[in-house]
Amino acid sequence: MAKIFQVSARAGMTRVVEPIARALLRAGVTPNAVTVAGTVGVLVGALGLGARGHLVAGALIVTLFALTDLLDGTMARMSGGSTKFGAFLDSSMDRVADSAVFGAVAYWLATQGDHSGVAAALVCLAAGSLVSYVKARAEGLGMTCNVGIAERTERLLIVGVGGILTGLHVKPALEIALWLLAAVSIFTVGQRMAHVYRQAQQLQPNGQA
Repeated sequence: MAKIFQVSARAGMTRVVEPIARALLRAGVTPNAVTVAGTVGVLVGALGLGARGHLVAGALIVTLFALTDLLDGTMARMSGGSTKFGAFLDSSMDRVADSAVFGAVAYWLATQGDHSGVAAALVCLAAGSLVSYVKARAEGLGMTCNVGIAERTERLLIVGVGGILTGLHVKPALEIALWLLAAVSIFTVGQRMAHVYRQAQQLQPNGQA
């Protein structure tokens, strides 16, 4: 199933990231250190800037540090593959960062009296967590779940674009982006659940999931 941020774009980003990954590994930096640093950067951008209404700066910093998801994964692959703790740390830090982003957005919108926007941000937070949980649970049961139109990168890009446009005085952009994100996140949860259901049917001898 096609994703919003197409595979070709991801491959292009990887070619940019690989030289940086090699340089960091040569300098003795570990993938786990990059994971933690990326999360700290997202927290600074979201809570230190975005929640205070500095939407353009906050969105740019969050987007920059969110791209460490590509960097730490590339470093892990180059150094022989991700460890179990590395995968656990990466997933956990992603949840911390996502909670900070949407919590900051909801807080700022509440200060502006935008109740509809707050509701959208909370739906995005819950649906985004479900997107990740469904995949993790499926993989824990021995199935795959690499489907869906809106994975983490897509979700952060959508809210980032909305934040930048709102910061540039395109007032409804952030709320529109949030409701769009809420819709595609819920749709992605449905895609993943349907994908896992089909696998479960195939794994059951009697065809019942």
